[in-house]
Amino acid sequence: MPRWTPEARARQADLIRTWQPWKQSTGPVTREGKKVSAANRAAHFLRLEVELQQARQELGAAQAKVTRLMCAKKRSIAEWVALADDLESI
Repeated sequence: MPRWTPEARARQADLIRTWQPWKQSTGPVTREGKKVSAANRAAHFLRLEVELQQARQELGAAQAKVTRLMCAKKRSIAEWVALADDLESI
């Protein structure tokens, strides 16, 4: 993807203001078109809900892994401290 220089960005903005594409975008007009649009929106939100649920599950699994790793690290440190104490007593 090309990087936009300030000059190119300004030129593109001028062109878009000349074209005025927002005047051609009206959205659904008929009752049937509005029903199709609403169905598309509902399907999109359902897909997002599934993705959100999966992300929550992955986050929960990652948090559990972090907790396990932290507990393992604490045990290791405690074991090293106990070992050092044992070595000092020798």
